[in-house]
Parts: sequence; structure tokens; C-alpha cells
Amino acid sequence: MQLVLATHNQHKVAEVGAILASSVEELELIGYDGPEPVEDGTSFLENAMIKARAAFEFTGQPSIADDSGLAVEILGGAPGIFSARWSGTRDNVTNRQLVLAQLQDVKPEHRAASFVCTIAYVDAENEISFTGIWPGRIAPTEQGEHGFGYDPIFIPDGFEVTAAELEPEVKNSMSHRALALEQLASYLQAIS
Repeated sequence: MQLVLATHNQHKVAEVGAILASSVEELELIGYDGPEPVEDGTSFLENAMIKARAAFEFTGQPSIADDSGLAVEILGGAPGIFSARWSGTRDNVTNRQLVLAQLQDVKPEHRAASFVCTIAYVDAENEISFTGIWPGRIAPTEQGEHGFGYDPIFIPDGFEVTAAELEPEVKNSMSHRALALEQLASYLQAIS
């Protein structure tokens, strides 16, 4: 089975490929090199569907796309769908620094947050989605060298270290993306 992953983010390609390879036999994940659609949805689901539909229309192959981000409770769920450009740029360091600045005077017990990932699957006959939520809290400072995005400031529930301090295999076994991909893998096994 060939599946197009609608992203130009090579971190996501590697992460998704590693997670799906262990669950779905004979799956060939193909990178998407088509035009990026305008993500003007108001939710992770809407934006994931926009990208998956665009990839399917461009390639004619079954396509998946994810939309994911950080949702901080005290910020009303922000940065949410705006996570990638929260600071007005696509710079991960600047985005993380802005979140930390916004929470500067917030006590540790009020720094609850979650990573959210919604994956959309589109083919000629189906449109379906899967959502994974990884709860945790925002760290007081950046820590760790692994991961990307907000990983250095996110401490998953049950841990005292950030997602960026976890070994990639550990993170990939429990992350928001892993949870959504686990549901996708079950679906792909059922239809193949």
C-alpha cells in the first residue's frame, strides 16, 4: 500500500514513518512535493482535512495529513492551531520563548497543557480522522536536545523531564502523534 504524507516537514516524515513501519506491513510512505494549500480552518481537524484533500487531489493516491500543536489551558487552548507561527514566525525557539514569557508569572500547578494531533485520511471513497492527545505541563525553562517544536518546554504526564529529553523511541511510543497514528494504523490494517 502506498500512502502520501502531506507535509514538507522532514521531522514529521521521519517520525510518522518510524511509527507506522512497526504497525503496518508493506506500507510505502511517500513524501508530498505538491503545492501547500491555504490552511484556513478553525480546528486541527479542518486543517488536516484541507492538507489531506489537497495531497489526494494532486497525487491521486490515498493521502494523510496531520495538524498538531500545543494547547495550554491557562491560555484558553492557545497557541492551538497557530502553534507553528505563534510568535509571528516559524522559528521554534522564538515560539517557545513567547509561550514561556506568557507563563512567566503562572504557578507550576496552573501550567497544564496538551499536545494535540489530528490525522486526516482521504482516498477516492473515504474521509476519516483520528485524534491523539498527550497531556502534560509547561516546564519553567527549555530542556533537552531531542525532538522539535515545543518539545523542550513540554513535560508529559508521568515524567519529570521534557519531551526533548526523552529518547526518540520513548517519545514515539506515547506522543500525541503516536496515539493518532495508532488509530490510523488499525484503520489501514482493516482496509488492506
